[in-house]
Amino acid sequence: MTPSAGRPDNAHAVMLYDGVCNLCNGSVAFVLKRDRSHLFRFASLQSDVAHHMLDHFGIVAQLDTIYLIEGNRVYDRSSAALRMLQRLGFPWAGMALFLLVPKPLRDAGYNFIGRRRYRWFGHADHCQRPTPDVRKYFLDQGDD
Repeated sequence: MTPSAGRPDNAHAVMLYDGVCNLCNGSVAFVLKRDRSHLFRFASLQSDVAHHMLDHFGIVAQLDTIYLIEGNRVYDRSSAALRMLQRLGFPWAGMALFLLVPKPLRDAGYNFIGRRRYRWFGHADHCQRPTPDVRKYFLDQGDD
């Protein structure tokens, strides 16, 4: 399946993120800049694509988290963020050591930031559109 069809293929991990959150959009830009092997595809949690993907796993989207889909597994919150960094390679992969910290402790920090992200980083009135040079990495190009 092609990314342009709105579905990932098994070779790519998919990051689902809050498309109006400035911090989340900054995270997408961070990953895009460092993803030299083009391992990731993206979709906003507000999109039909994201809803269908999460429905497949029996998950109702929560805007205060990111999700990472790798094959038949879904990761959320700190696990998703750390696994993304791990896939980016050196030096970012070193952050994966934090996966040794129990998930409830990692997620407490993640949730602290998540609850304040709009206040600290701001948000847009609508989902931001990818620029033409990276549009091919987004699965929700046609969603509103």
